[in-house]
Amino acid sequence: MRRTAPLVLSLALALSACGFSSESGEASGTNGWTYTSGDGKTYTAEKVPERIIAQGEAAASLLQYGIKPVAIYLSQPLKESKSLQGLDLDGIEIIGDTWGQIDAEKAAELKPDLIVSAYWPAEKAYGGLEEGVEAEAKKVATLADVVGPSAGTSTVEMLDGFEELAVSLGADPAEGDVADDKLAFEAAQADFKAAVEAKPDLEAMAVSPADDVLYVAVPEHSAELSDFREWGLDVLIPNEPDPGFPYWENLSWENADKYQPDVVLLDDRTYDASLATAKRQPTWTDIDAVAAGAVTPWPAYWISTYSAYAEQLEKLTTAIENADA
Repeated sequence: MRRTAPLVLSLALALSACGFSSESGEASGTNGWTYTSGDGKTYTAEKVPERIIAQGEAAASLLQYGIKPVAIYLSQPLKESKSLQGLDLDGIEIIGDTWGQIDAEKAAELKPDLIVSAYWPAEKAYGGLEEGVEAEAKKVATLADVVGPSAGTSTVEMLDGFEELAVSLGADPAEGDVADDKLAFEAAQADFKAAVEAKPDLEAMAVSPADDVLYVAVPEHSAELSDFREWGLDVLIPNEPDPGFPYWENLSWENADKYQPDVVLLDDRTYDASLATAKRQPTWTDIDAVAAGAVTPWPAYWISTYSAYAEQLEKLTTAIENADA
């Protein structure tokens, strides 16, 4: 729920006292640190940033290189944040666990040198700071430069971009498990390509169910779906995306059978809840693939590490091998 105007004004005054600037923009400095971000701008600082606030998925990417943020903000409760499961978050403050809400006053108290989040080209904004979030959340962007790789074209490219950022912050990719994770990913990718090549006529459709609408994903705005298409999987492209929010075509449940793919990829950010929502709709099984049981999790927008990508590709490869075109 949005705060009333008097409370917003009070918070604004408090944030001002905590050191917020009225302007954001690129950091000034010499050659101490530099990074070209997903928004196309190059950011610099006199010294390498150390106190980092990161969006949840971005934090997962940094943690694989041993870079520990002072705080993170999430779009959902921690227990539902797939990208962070199993990671050591000891000593990291959580300053938001609902989309659009960040404790900006607490963020200011932490005196960050850098804010890290993936950049979403379709919205021309960084995750957690896009249009529609509360005004208090957007204040976080005035504390320090916001940087991160693009999340809009390829998950592989995004992961490579986070590695570039981590290296600029002092990480050594040769340390830890990243090198082995990359090898596991490459093996899973090869298996995925082979499974797809063996079924050239197979068509997949990615969806996210809600009580009043079935959202059909537009692959070009989903980094992992774009990867799948690049690797040969025919992921359906809906013909009427929402003009105001082009990530999806919005189908009424009466028209749930508009498309008839061979396999359905179901948004797994909250897979059990999504599946339960879909099953409440009589027309869900009007999709032939659903009636045939050809439904498998889609790792929607949360892949942040090579190890997670390898694991998810293995599951998708099995689903493709079992699907009937």
